[in-house]
Amino acid sequence: MAKVAFLGLGVMGYPMAGHLAAKGHELRVYNRSTAKAEAWVAQHGGSLGRTPAEAAHGAEFVMTCVGNDGDLRAVCAGPDGAFDGMSEGAILVDHTTVSAQVTRELYGIAKERGFGFVDAPISGGQAGAENGVLSVMCGGDQADYDAAEPVIAAYAKICRRLGQSGAGQLTKMCNQIAIAGLVQGLSESLHFAEKAGLSISDVVEVISQGAAGSWQMANRYKTMEEDRFDFGFAVDWMRKDLDICLRTANENGASLPVTALVDQFYKDVQKMGGNRWDTSSLIARLRKLG
Repeated sequence: MAKVAFLGLGVMGYPMAGHLAAKGHELRVYNRSTAKAEAWVAQHGGSLGRTPAEAAHGAEFVMTCVGNDGDLRAVCAGPDGAFDGMSEGAILVDHTTVSAQVTRELYGIAKERGFGFVDAPISGGQAGAENGVLSVMCGGDQADYDAAEPVIAAYAKICRRLGQSGAGQLTKMCNQIAIAGLVQGLSESLHFAEKAGLSISDVVEVISQGAAGSWQMANRYKTMEEDRFDFGFAVDWMRKDLDICLRTANENGASLPVTALVDQFYKDVQKMGGNRWDTSSLIARLRKLG
């Protein structure tokens, strides 16, 4: 069992840290909102740090799960950041979805200071975090990954190293690119079924067993049918992720026409007031268009 600091107790981080505690790891947590950290400690035990540095002090592994590039820089390398509290040989595992650029930047700083740094973005949504069955895609030095993988296993269905620093974030971009087109296709399929007078449940029961089947279809079709989106992965966060994908594509020469189009569709959803709606709300845009 390891001494672990967990920084960031949002909808993903809160249950992930809970799985670590349930496995017997010694946890100290930090959250920007102290009340959330206090609630976590009251539920799971462990202790809390008032700053990232305090939480990271003495930890063998420091897990981060925050919002964006700026948040990650601040929690790692800002004033009272985790790097100020970590000891030589400790390893930071970042579960935030950020750019490969900031990942490599922080990896370099960590290495200069004698720390390991593994980028380990996650997929599986809130349900995956709560059930401990996330897909974790990692980049970084092999030795650091090998040390961290048994700890990550507390909430992972699959965990793989894809290459050097940044490879995990690039793989997460592949994940988000695939999801964007898939959710738009699913939205159009269900919208078409409605317009054709078909039962969505009956249609999905049949087509989900064939080549059209997907996680999104199995887990989102019912709430899409009900026009209910007050849960899940927010449109604002998806647009943040797609912006990272599109900027990276401009750098590496990849062509992402469908991703760029779906990003604009999500912009339309935001204009409808759906900033915090689940990403499956693309169907709401189609319904509005008629």
